[in-house]
Amino acid sequence: MLHPNLSRYQPLEKLWDWRVVVTLTLAFWLGASSLLDFVVMPGLFMSGMMTQDNFPMAGYTIFSVFNRLELLCAALVLTGVLVLCRTFTPFVGFGRTSVILSLFLLATVLIYTYDLTPEMTALGTHFNIFESASQVISPQMEQLHLSYWGLEALKLLLEGILLTMCVRCGQPTILNECP
Repeated sequence: MLHPNLSRYQPLEKLWDWRVVVTLTLAFWLGASSLLDFVVMPGLFMSGMMTQDNFPMAGYTIFSVFNRLELLCAALVLTGVLVLCRTFTPFVGFGRTSVILSLFLLATVLIYTYDLTPEMTALGTHFNIFESASQVISPQMEQLHLSYWGLEALKLLLEGILLTMCVRCGQPTILNECP
């Protein structure tokens, strides 16, 4: 049963405050990424878990779940930004910028999910049970780590910029425009 104040044919953008949805999603995503990057991964490194033979599979499990969560966040942010560009007047002024940033975020997560994580897992997996795993990191793995951290830094920067844009659009300004 519909709420008495809601019309049966009321558009979806009237039911949701998309600016709030995008802002909360970006805040959650930025916080979760920071927690994983600055707490979980250093903790695993300091505990010595990364030197264990079974770490690549544990890392794949952790990152595959987190990457799927990031895909949901990226899709929700892109959807919200597209809706805001069409319906929210103050947001229209920098709509193209926000759409491009959202697309870069989605592309970054797609690269993590379908390229970097599986490739890092394959390089780190030790297939011969009769030999001990080498503690030396291969040059390919170093390159993948550099790619990962470069993309991660870019992702955190883009999330911060988009989050700032969304927050500023919600505050009244002298010109009643977004920066």
